[in-house]
Amino acid sequence: MLRAERVERMGRWPSDCARGTVTLAFDARHRRRLRLTSDAGEPFLLDLERAAVLEDGDGLALSDGTWLAVKAAAEALIEITAPSPSLLLRIAWHLGNRHLPVQLLDDRILIRADHVIEEMVRGLGGRVEAIEAPFDPEAGAYAGGHHHHHDDDA
Repeated sequence: MLRAERVERMGRWPSDCARGTVTLAFDARHRRRLRLTSDAGEPFLLDLERAAVLEDGDGLALSDGTWLAVKAAAEALIEITAPSPSLLLRIAWHLGNRHLPVQLLDDRILIRADHVIEEMVRGLGGRVEAIEAPFDPEAGAYAGGHHHHHDDDA
């Protein structure tokens, strides 16, 4: 069985040489060791030295010298917006107070679908919309340096 023993960040691996892709939901993209199957149905073992967050566009170096491109799967999410930046900030505080994974964007917040939280957001004056999209939440203050800006990883 092929083994993926190294991750290279987007732009730092020969993506034009990818033999295929592996599409993973967020929970499956933070692992160290896991049996996976590529999108073409080829089994392989993710066998990293330490757990890593795999991001959309990253490359997995396989034991035969080839590469697989990581793709983030679309998931059932709630997109939260508000009529003002201050209200969106207040909603973000309430979500953080509940220790929910959130993806913060310029003018909206994405969270996993949750009808209880959806009602809370509406009660605070926010707007919610169910969407399907890749989920890439903030890693947290104690996550060990993971961030979402590949181009400044120098």
